[in-house]
Amino acid sequence: MFDPDRVAEEIMAACAARRQIAPLAARSPGFDMGQAYQVTAALRRIRQARGERPAGRKIGFTNRTIWDEYQVYAPIWGDMYATTVQETDGDATLDLSPYLEPRIEPEIAFGLVRAPEPGMDEAALLGCIGWVAHGFEIVHSLFAGWRFAAADTVAAFALHGAYRLGPRTAIAHAPREGWLSALTRFEISLYRDGALTDRGQAVNVLDGPLSALRHLNDLLAKDPHNPPLAAGEIVTTGTVTRAFPVRPGETWHTELHGLDLPGLTIRFT
Repeated sequence: MFDPDRVAEEIMAACAARRQIAPLAARSPGFDMGQAYQVTAALRRIRQARGERPAGRKIGFTNRTIWDEYQVYAPIWGDMYATTVQETDGDATLDLSPYLEPRIEPEIAFGLVRAPEPGMDEAALLGCIGWVAHGFEIVHSLFAGWRFAAADTVAAFALHGAYRLGPRTAIAHAPREGWLSALTRFEISLYRDGALTDRGQAVNVLDGPLSALRHLNDLLAKDPHNPPLAAGEIVTTGTVTRAFPVRPGETWHTELHGLDLPGLTIRFT
């Protein structure tokens, strides 16, 4: 019989030991997305009981250009915590030793100042956002070689390892119509040790970060086990470029085009 608490305890123990495990769906053919999100809720209970504070949500697999690479064909989400999110002035460092096969993802994050209502469109959701920022999510895999089913990724923290959030820009900084347009048209260039590695477009992310937020809001409206979005949450909307392996000693940076946000630099140790 399925026990989300038991699965959550296995996930927590593997992460603490930095030990990869066999995919859950391969061991239990009935393991599906509904059960995986019950594990998400169980993980939150465990982490809160030990003093961790949820900081928001990450949305994963919004970039349709990487679906074939990972054999995952729909977005997922997971919790982020005050222990995993750190704000920076645009220049960050990160010790990679806690993470398994880590990869870097340049993303756009939103700060919610009010709770969205179910069914809101992109323009209405923009009215719930107080600020926009650029960030790096470091994702990692409890499953060797990044081989898994979609439900596995959900249960394993939605692959979330760490988040480095760049400077916040208030929505009031520009007209809302300008934000609506820019958030569907911008590009991000990603560099490793000064060499261009990839360039991604806003439309890669479900047609834009606001559309990714809309997807999450609609998904949570149907979720009986996890809470809806709330004021004060940070929501990061998925990688704009492909995700790339990172190693100690590397320095990565980004340049944004068409969106009034600064690029970021991160050094890995």
